[in-house]
Amino acid sequence: MLAPAKNLECGIAAIDHGADAVYIGAERFGARVAAGNSVEDIAQLCTYAHQYGAKVYVTVNTIIYDEELEDTQRLLQDLQSANVDAILVQDMGICQLSTVNYQLSTVNCQLSIDLHASTQTDNRTIEKVQWLRSVGFRRVVLARELSLKEIAAIHQAVPDVELEVFVHGALCVSYSGQCYASQYCFGRSANRGACAQFCRLPFDLEDADGNVIERGRHLLSLKDMCRIDQLEELMEAGAVSFKIEGRLKDIDYVKNVTAAYSQRLNEIIARHPDKYCRASLGTCTYSFTPNLQKTFNRGFTDYFLYGRKPNIFSPDTPKALGEYVGKVKEIRGNSFNVAGTASFANGDGLCFFKEEGGRTKEEGDVSRKNVRDGKSLVLEGFRVNRAEGNRLYPYQMPVDLKPGTALYRNFDQEFQRVMTGKTAVRKIPVEMTLREVDDGFELKMGSQSVRFPMEKQLAQKPQHENIIRQLSKLGNTPYECTSVHFVPQDFPFFIPSSVLTEMRRNISERLIVNSEKTATAVAFTPSDQLSTLRSALPLRYAKNCQLHKKYPYLLNIANQQARAFYEQQGLKEIAPAFELSPVKNPLIMQCRHCLKYSMGYCVRNGGEKPRWKEPLYLKLDDGRRFRLEFQCSECQMNVFGAHPDPPKGREEER
Repeated sequence: MLAPAKNLECGIAAIDHGADAVYIGAERFGARVAAGNSVEDIAQLCTYAHQYGAKVYVTVNTIIYDEELEDTQRLLQDLQSANVDAILVQDMGICQLSTVNYQLSTVNCQLSIDLHASTQTDNRTIEKVQWLRSVGFRRVVLARELSLKEIAAIHQAVPDVELEVFVHGALCVSYSGQCYASQYCFGRSANRGACAQFCRLPFDLEDADGNVIERGRHLLSLKDMCRIDQLEELMEAGAVSFKIEGRLKDIDYVKNVTAAYSQRLNEIIARHPDKYCRASLGTCTYSFTPNLQKTFNRGFTDYFLYGRKPNIFSPDTPKALGEYVGKVKEIRGNSFNVAGTASFANGDGLCFFKEEGGRTKEEGDVSRKNVRDGKSLVLEGFRVNRAEGNRLYPYQMPVDLKPGTALYRNFDQEFQRVMTGKTAVRKIPVEMTLREVDDGFELKMGSQSVRFPMEKQLAQKPQHENIIRQLSKLGNTPYECTSVHFVPQDFPFFIPSSVLTEMRRNISERLIVNSEKTATAVAFTPSDQLSTLRSALPLRYAKNCQLHKKYPYLLNIANQQARAFYEQQGLKEIAPAFELSPVKNPLIMQCRHCLKYSMGYCVRNGGEKPRWKEPLYLKLDDGRRFRLEFQCSECQMNVFGAHPDPPKGREEER
């Protein structure tokens, strides 16, 4: 299980709460520009994680400009020195920097560091994963949109590649690495870690004649992913790493979500101990009950895991709803009571939907029919000043609250109080053996043993209990002593408590140091298949996406090293990245989410025949319009750059 870390504190919390690995951003070149960390902090996290056999992966997964190659090379060198276990990359120029003795003006260093193909490299087909394997990637982070069948097919076709899949957190509506909307509209490149979240904005949906189909709705804003109930199926499909999204999330999110998924993994492994095991060491003890509903979420979906389905998006708000806690039963003056089983506390944050015009919304009322009714919903929130059982007294009574209104809690005061303190302890169970040797004694713990030459003294009274007590005081180390064995079994010797303390400290320090030494990265090396695949590259990995031929900027080539890399692969027509050379009428998004389907108008899937005239357009409140193309052969919706206003016609809301 791979958990996110905004900073060192979050990374340590992730390890403490059961993560087998953590991914974190460096100071630059990460796909979350606001979540950077110093190499010193990353090195400290590596030291902490490696005690438990856990890994640390660093995101260097933006596209890189030529003037940044030296800094990138230097960063890779520093990260290698910090003992990181792998780098997540998007820019293929980094492959050049990592596999050759490449010399820039001030940097000349042979790097040997394992590279993982970030989801930003758009990994949605067997052909793409085969190609990534051929150029040396041992792990590939698959596109979030893939189904169980597609994941299993990739694993069967490329069984020697580790497949990493997202299981929880926010969803991008476009295939990752193929979204240019933020750059196009706001000059902030998602491929440079500066996404402005175009997909969370409200849009009008218009037809070719300018008729309004939907008004002011968040039509591209997806719910959050949650696959905690499908982990075993993902294991069977071939996934080896489960990734939790959230490098911008706070520490409470990391604690809660990591603990929830760690517990579920342990349950699965307990049923199949001969089939699965955790990738790291240690047992976690929690002082709280994990609950995914109590941390940031926009409602949950398993996305396309079982194929296409409705209700994967959240058209009424891009904000967090939290957990459903019941309905308003009765309003009396400045208070109301709630019909439900939830308990409340002073300071809780609640919210509800209301229509423009006042009608409130029932629980779960985000249906395909509701999407088409043309009425805009607004999320309104308030704080609970005083809670007396299920009777609540808000700081200010919401005007539009009515009996029957569905309530959601997006801030749980009591849960927040619990999460503020220390909420988990992770310990590695170890056994100790104290043995008599010729020149004194030997203490063994785990894989390490230490000899202590000293004069032997026979004890005047039994010493077993004191020896066990002194050796078991492992305190703040990662270890927990489960038993102490003696050789000979009756062990008749006296050892002063101060010596026992020194023995315990010495052996535990040696075990910690050894855990860091054994956590070494595997070098990145191209496959022997490389030469045979060069000429076939352009078709092999883009076989199912002919858009690459029409829009060559989709390869995101932003520097001379990336260009050289693709030339070596046999690619002849090379275009610069969109950020370097904007084009007219660009393809700015490729989405598996399809509005025609979600609105109930996909005839191929049993929907109604549309009453509008295509093409359809998404329109921002500033007047910019974006053409939609429904690429039904790929079951994909494409979004194109802004268009001028349509001919004036009758506005009709449906």
